[in-house]
Amino acid sequence: MRVTLLSTLTSLAVTLAVFASPQVFASSSMGKVDLVVITKSESNMALLRDGKILKQYRIAMGDLPAGHKLKEGDQRTPQGRYILDYKKSDSAYYKSIHISYPNEEDKLRAKALGIKPGGMIMIHGQNPRSPLPPEQAQQYNWTDGCIAITNAEMDEVWKAVDEGTPIEIWP
Repeated sequence: MRVTLLSTLTSLAVTLAVFASPQVFASSSMGKVDLVVITKSESNMALLRDGKILKQYRIAMGDLPAGHKLKEGDQRTPQGRYILDYKKSDSAYYKSIHISYPNEEDKLRAKALGIKPGGMIMIHGQNPRSPLPPEQAQQYNWTDGCIAITNAEMDEVWKAVDEGTPIEIWP
């Protein structure tokens, strides 16, 4: 109940901030962000600095986006607070930024359940094998649990996000 309420309030706050803030910065002047917020139910990624949304993106996730990632191969994107801990410029999906999943809580849960939590969850660019144009591909959940955006959007995020930036992933 608390998680659902907190998630709803966070999602509402992000949505209200967009409408309340007439200023959404152009990518060239965005600068660095201090928080990335994913709202899975809205297929949305917001880049924030000092509590203000600078830019939002439509995201694609795994085939089963609802719920928290429990184990390797479950096609889910994790939920919770993590760190964007390193960048990979030579990713199979253009460029990628690694999310620090699994955290200690995820590892303990997996151990208690006798399963492997998985890993290598990233924010990344397009699938190079997709026959669809980037904007059309973003209308479908096609990853194995990662968060996908277009390559052009990945270039913006790459410049705005430093290693060590926190990411919150909400239902």
